[in-house]
Amino acid sequence: MKPIVAIVGRPNVGKSTLFNKIVGTRIAIVEDTPGVTRDRIYADADWNGEKFTLVDTGGIEPHSKDVIFSQMRSQAELAIDMADVIMFMVNVRDGLTANDKDVATILQKSGKPIILVCNKVDNVGKPPMEIYEFYNLGLGEPFAVSSVHGMGVGDLLDEVVANLPEPDNSDEEEDVIKIAVIGKPNVGKSSLVNKILGENRAIVSEIAGTTRDAIDSEFEKNNQKYVIIDTAGMRKRGKIEEDIERFSVVRALAAVDRSDVCLIMINAEEGVTEQDTKVAGYAHEQGKACVIAVNKWDLIEKDNHTFGEYKKRVMEGLAYMTYAPIVFISALTGQRVEQMFDVINSAVAENSKRISTGILNDCIADAVAMVQPPSDKGKRLKIYYATQASAKPPTFVIFVNKAQLAHFSYIRYLENRLRDTFGFEGTPIRFSIRERGEQ
Repeated sequence: MKPIVAIVGRPNVGKSTLFNKIVGTRIAIVEDTPGVTRDRIYADADWNGEKFTLVDTGGIEPHSKDVIFSQMRSQAELAIDMADVIMFMVNVRDGLTANDKDVATILQKSGKPIILVCNKVDNVGKPPMEIYEFYNLGLGEPFAVSSVHGMGVGDLLDEVVANLPEPDNSDEEEDVIKIAVIGKPNVGKSSLVNKILGENRAIVSEIAGTTRDAIDSEFEKNNQKYVIIDTAGMRKRGKIEEDIERFSVVRALAAVDRSDVCLIMINAEEGVTEQDTKVAGYAHEQGKACVIAVNKWDLIEKDNHTFGEYKKRVMEGLAYMTYAPIVFISALTGQRVEQMFDVINSAVAENSKRISTGILNDCIADAVAMVQPPSDKGKRLKIYYATQASAKPPTFVIFVNKAQLAHFSYIRYLENRLRDTFGFEGTPIRFSIRERGEQ
């Protein structure tokens, strides 16, 4: 599980700009109007090989009676509760304000590592004299940065990485399969967990969003150990109204990160919705083994064609995930829940599968002989050699004469040939195209 770093501070001190600078893409809305960042925005970040999840919060106004500002305070307090490291941002142009002191008091009570970031120091050279008054906050030396120009951000990230907790490998037992149960709210995730565990471990209610935290439960089935993680439902950002719910999405994404397999639950009565595609898309992007569980199948009227037609609709809705097996279950009655574990075990095994270089190149050579590689302006793609670089997910490096000639459609064709030959059901496959001579 990646550590979490939260950026907190008053509105309009430059938190979102710093967030975008670190992450490298313009994810957060950046405006000069206080209170623009109302939701926590999160993204994966990497500094010198150290990976962490960066969280951008709404600004804290400790004494504001404004509803939005009081919500922001709640958000930031939740971020403080979840974060491993906190970047507290102040603004050198405003100087030290009473609100900064109040926020610093809130932060010091957290007991977390706090890094004081003094933003809008836009001139090269010695920091301005105004920076020294921030020592009065009692948070140590302020880091002078310009989030717009990127000055000082490298030193700041060095300090962040130095304060990250040691990686926790306590749950890295090879023989334990970690299952993240994900999906939008109210599809029956907690009901399924309770059915599997045989007890009411998770709260089950018809109110969407009951599960706020990712809850881990250990159990054993057929001599195989499992940890099942019941996550809060992920919903559209516009529908997120409660402060706690916003951060529960971060917890759900963190659960995906530390899982071996994602059980993507879909409501049979609703079919695949836009939000389902986003939830499943995150698991796909993270390279996790995936199984699609269509829940509430007992409520669907059926004839001889229902099963095949529904399966086709699911595959159309999740077109990037046609490799994922589909199981039709009822968390309420337990229908096909036992058989689901055979599918889960198989998907985990496929996600870890390795193919020897010789056999892999034979398969690629056969595929090339059947369908010629594409050409452009008289120059044809030549595939020299392929090797599997890693598993979880299976990742293949293909060495070619010119990477630009390796069209997406031809790589998809090679992926299909690999799946026909070796299976890989339940796992995404990654390709890295390199020109000969590249490391």
